Amino acid sequence: MKLISWNVNGLRACINKGFTDYFKEADADIFCVQETKLQEGQLTWEQDEAYSQYWNYAEKKGYSGTAVFTKIKPLSVRYGLEEDEEPEGRVITLQFDGFYLVNVYTPNARRDLSRLPFRLEWEERFRRYLQELDGHKPVVVCGDLNVAHQEIDLKNPKSNRNNSGFTEEEREKMTLLLKAGFTDTFRYFYPEQTDAYTWWSYMPKVRERNIGWRIDYFLVSSRLNPFLIDAQIDSEITGSDHCPILLQLKELTETAGEDNAEDCAGQSKKPGIPD
Repeated sequence: MKLISWNVNGLRACINKGFTDYFKEADADIFCVQETKLQEGQLTWEQDEAYSQYWNYAEKKGYSGTAVFTKIKPLSVRYGLEEDEEPEGRVITLQFDGFYLVNVYTPNARRDLSRLPFRLEWEERFRRYLQELDGHKPVVVCGDLNVAHQEIDLKNPKSNRNNSGFTEEEREKMTLLLKAGFTDTFRYFYPEQTDAYTWWSYMPKVRERNIGWRIDYFLVSSRLNPFLIDAQIDSEITGSDHCPILLQLKELTETAGEDNAEDCAGQSKKPGIPD
């Protein structure tokens, strides 16, 4: 099974920069995008009929937003973390037979850190949500998590310490999430690989010199580690200030990870859990 995640930084603009060619060539089973920056009806794109599509639009025009394109029909779909849908369109959860897929665009703390308190509170709710899902089925999380977890995950850690995306508080939230039973799949395969980034500033020559940050992730419930095949960064693909990331794993059925967690099939709905 092949999954792809890409923060496109405006899907309409990205389509004009080769997105559709990459989408077709990649031929992913599930393709997730973040920061779509559009509302319903604003995009004309004839998609492959093999894919079902699910969109979570932000209320604010030209801002945030997520989408999932999948060849595998989900059992259910949920938008947002809470019973009341969140206005920024940041989360889509699809339930499949053997796992949950969560596509996320994590809030940015902003350059002046004015949104850091909101970001940290959101992180707490997000971790609780994932843990609740994980109590029923394994979880695959993908998206722009807006944090470089360790110094190896950005080019200039010393000069960026305590900047947005590399504050101690944001890094600690990622640590807590991983300790809660999740695996950073790229580091699972490549624990010491340097110069592996997914985002670069638009400043001149920054991307050419690979002065970047790794802030886009595939995380999985740790009991899925035996099902992992590979995790990759498609850094040569342009069209956005982020590049696509890929995860390959064995097919996940209802029995995946069943020795460590109870499947929710046949159970009644619980708060925060899709049907």
